[in-house]
Amino acid sequence: MSAPMEVSFSAPPPPDAASAAAAAAPSLVPAVAATAAAATTVLLHATSTARAEDVCAAVERMLEARSLSYVDGPVPIPNDDPFLLASVKRIQICDTDEWIENHKVLLFWQVRPVVHVFQLSEDGPGEEPGEDDTLSSFNEWALPAKEFDGLWESLLYEVGLKQRLLRYAASALLFTEKGVDPCLVSWNRIVLLHGPPGTGKTSLCKALAQKLSIRFKSRYSMCQLIEVNAHSLFSKWFSESGKLVAKLFQKIQEMVEEESNLVFVLIDEVESLAAARQAAISGSEPSDSIRVVNALLTQMDKLKSWPNVIILTTSNITTAIDIAFVDRADIKAYVGPPTLQARYEILRSCLQELLRVGILTHTQGGNSLCLLSYFSLMENQHCPEVADPHGSVHLSGLLHKAAEICEGLSGRTLRKLPFLAHASVANPSCCDASAFLHALIQTAQRELSESRG
Repeated sequence: MSAPMEVSFSAPPPPDAASAAAAAAPSLVPAVAATAAAATTVLLHATSTARAEDVCAAVERMLEARSLSYVDGPVPIPNDDPFLLASVKRIQICDTDEWIENHKVLLFWQVRPVVHVFQLSEDGPGEEPGEDDTLSSFNEWALPAKEFDGLWESLLYEVGLKQRLLRYAASALLFTEKGVDPCLVSWNRIVLLHGPPGTGKTSLCKALAQKLSIRFKSRYSMCQLIEVNAHSLFSKWFSESGKLVAKLFQKIQEMVEEESNLVFVLIDEVESLAAARQAAISGSEPSDSIRVVNALLTQMDKLKSWPNVIILTTSNITTAIDIAFVDRADIKAYVGPPTLQARYEILRSCLQELLRVGILTHTQGGNSLCLLSYFSLMENQHCPEVADPHGSVHLSGLLHKAAEICEGLSGRTLRKLPFLAHASVANPSCCDASAFLHALIQTAQRELSESRG
């Protein structure tokens, strides 16, 4: 698959004019490091044949001429640039929170664009047949994939989790490419995400692979995601399961032998493969599971010698995973239920989508509804508009109330709530946003009581 274009920014010292302006208006200058980077993804049209170098240069010129602040969000394609209009589908600045804190912004003189161009692959997943041609041993995607477009942005977690994963992956690949002696500094390029079901661990792994395939497009001309079907690796024949694991990783090793190919291996619910050997020894697990664990650890150790592979794993039950596997993971990140801020933003994104497609309606004084971001709501919750039952602040406050009620619900459940709320309203064909938000609060209360038995 092809990939969107991504722009990173390194901040040079401001020019004299900008320095003078900053001195005259110090409140406009954010407290950021002397060097900053912000990514801008630029998605090419599927039919575009423009050279990456030409698009890169055109986007750099456009961003430099823009002379505005850099905050996460879409960048309009200039109407007076026919080349970009014909070649580019979307330009979006993202991940500025990697470099700045407290919701400040990067000013135009603080960044220098470094552009990466990509197109999305539309091929969909391919399957590798299993032994009996009944269950595939893995699914394979060429990255970046159309199926995962926008997935990274839709996932909301506690501040810093996604940035931690991005920085880890960048360091792991850098250490390998620079030839750091693994006997002196150890890293395995293995990530373990653990936590309760429904928190988006598998989606985060896929989104991370998609994100990295874009970031490293200039280094690796081809990127693949291999999603292992763990259940296909267990044989009804004793001692055969370990051989199936070895055979699978032999296929993966053949993929990584191509130096220009970056391979992500996703093992969902890894406890099914890396079950604790202690349980097998005590008799509570089949003895064949010992061979599976041994084969898995051996094959992972073999992949360490290849610089272009990252293993992403998830688990709902970390206590069931063999300690030797857990010890090999460089990052063991807990992915828990969404925080209040994340719950609010998840529900807000759902309502914005329903407003976009016209399922929800709201016009007050000729203005369409704009639900406030979490931080904007916190800053405006005491303003006079709060009393207006149809105003953005009041309606955003109702959404905040729903988010508070949803404490403990998973992200998966949260994204179902708007559908369930809409199904409960008296007139679903003409649903006002205010009435819908009251229905959402009632639905959240019902779901929470049912989840608690």
